[in-house]
Amino acid sequence: MKWEVYEVVLRLLSPLHLGCGKAGNLLRTRGYVPGRVLWGALTMRLTRRQGGPRTDSRDYLNLGEKVNQTLAFTYFYPALQQGSSFSPCWPWQEDFASRFLGSYATTALSYPEQTAAEGALHEVEFLSPFTADSGKPVFLLGYLAAGEDAPAWRSVLAQIQLGAERCYGWGRVEPYSVRGPFVDKTPIFGGKAWIEVANHDRPRVCLKQNAYLLAHTTLKNTRAEGVVEPLVGREWRSHNSNHCYAGQHVEFAGVYFQPGSRLLQKQDFQIGPFGVWIPVPRD
Repeated sequence: MKWEVYEVVLRLLSPLHLGCGKAGNLLRTRGYVPGRVLWGALTMRLTRRQGGPRTDSRDYLNLGEKVNQTLAFTYFYPALQQGSSFSPCWPWQEDFASRFLGSYATTALSYPEQTAAEGALHEVEFLSPFTADSGKPVFLLGYLAAGEDAPAWRSVLAQIQLGAERCYGWGRVEPYSVRGPFVDKTPIFGGKAWIEVANHDRPRVCLKQNAYLLAHTTLKNTRAEGVVEPLVGREWRSHNSNHCYAGQHVEFAGVYFQPGSRLLQKQDFQIGPFGVWIPVPRD
């Protein structure tokens, strides 16, 4: 399959929450947009574009499989504009949380007593649309490879909403720039890695020794050191005989190295479904 690579920059217009577990009353966020989040946003808009809201989850499942087969994408990272280019900011940097993260506290009310409902207080962490130190606008930088017969992803890019708390207006983005297509070796994230698409069934990411992994990466055959975690998510499967309502189906995708883990040797990775990296030997 012939692939073309694009650099995609989205401007963050509102707080963005990307679930990363809970610590006490605090709902933590990731400092990056996982590929599965982008996949879900594109799948939803592309499916609804074919005929409005759908009541059968298989409509989304079928379109989602096509997205995984014909589109490959990196994770998206916060970035700041520097002239005509964008500089990514990594969540594992010391000053990242103080510059890019904020939180919002809320609770349910007990109206007869006019007090907070017991046990309802919670705080939601988010990526802010502006930096805390200088007030600069925050962008999301990532790369997307489109194969032959890929759905019209650019036509819905202005309509997607990312992450959680979307009913409160969170996760709004707008496309700021789309550069490409590139068909040869393409440096990504300021030269931290590069994508190869020629003569491969799927796009590949190439990294040098001691480079950081920039997506969740399978453990097998990956020589790296860092934190590992299971990827588990809730899905809507209306066609299931049980657990068929929104969020009832729990999908376990496996255990992976987290982004920010460090490679112990030069290595290549295939961009798999949902943007996860799968190690491959060099040709």
